[in-house]
Amino acid sequence: MSDTAFAAGPSGGVLLRQAREAAGLHVAALAASLKVPVRKLEALEEDRYEQLTDAVFARALALSVCRTLKIDPQPILDRLPQTTAPRLVQDHEGIGAPFRAPGDAAAPVWRDYVKSPVTLAVGGLLLGAIAILLLPSFRSEAPAAAVRTETTEVPMAASVVLPATVSDGGTPAANTSPSAPAVPTAAPVAVSTTPALAAAPAVTVTTVSTVASPASAPAAATPVNVAPAATGIVVFKVSGPSWIEVMDSQGKVPLRRLLAAGESAGASGALPLAVTVGSVSTTTVEVRGKPFDLGRVSRDNVARFEIK
Repeated sequence: MSDTAFAAGPSGGVLLRQAREAAGLHVAALAASLKVPVRKLEALEEDRYEQLTDAVFARALALSVCRTLKIDPQPILDRLPQTTAPRLVQDHEGIGAPFRAPGDAAAPVWRDYVKSPVTLAVGGLLLGAIAILLLPSFRSEAPAAAVRTETTEVPMAASVVLPATVSDGGTPAANTSPSAPAVPTAAPVAVSTTPALAAAPAVTVTTVSTVASPASAPAAATPVNVAPAATGIVVFKVSGPSWIEVMDSQGKVPLRRLLAAGESAGASGALPLAVTVGSVSTTTVEVRGKPFDLGRVSRDNVARFEIK
């Protein structure tokens, strides 16, 4: 990008960083509110304009930061690179495009092929062909399933009808009522269904247990899912949005994110732990189960300290 003369004094990036620190905002929290990558804001604050798209984008990003911090943008815009000849760049992704450093790998190309109409049409045809091939097998299995269902339902019908001829004592009605008239065709039926009569008490018990089971269901207490409390060497609880970052002595980052109001989080790792709290006024910290006073290590509503 072509630049003109800069105003004397601190650079625009330095002024932006000073204004952000005076407001007590972490660079990650500011990037989240603007919905831009953190690396873009860091490049702007460190005057690495070559890593941004062009001077127009750098000035637009600086103007958005000034509006968020509620400061006068003119002194900062005067210290940013000026463009003498506007350059139009064909950008299909817009300002929300992911930022890639020069050393980052290129985005995979297969996503473009998946989204193309030709690929979607070919996929639809393949799915239709597979459905047509599998449809005859489903039709051939349907009659067999119907036959198995009818075969299974016949014994069930016999077991339901036969207990109606049994008395309350569990014995056949023919034995408990001598004065009942005998039907000529009753004897063959009784002989052919003797196994079914023997199985009748089992059917009755099963029905009773099935009906009784819903009555006992309310007695069982439904377990309530309770969110586990945050644990770790250091535990954070916030009453408002606050950026939290924890890094151990081996360079690992067990916790780095923006906590919402009412949220809590914990972290552990190889000591010493380097901790950064973006909003001291809305954050409480416990170290090994004991409250930790952030006022001793805070500056401009941002706290940085180590846990040994």
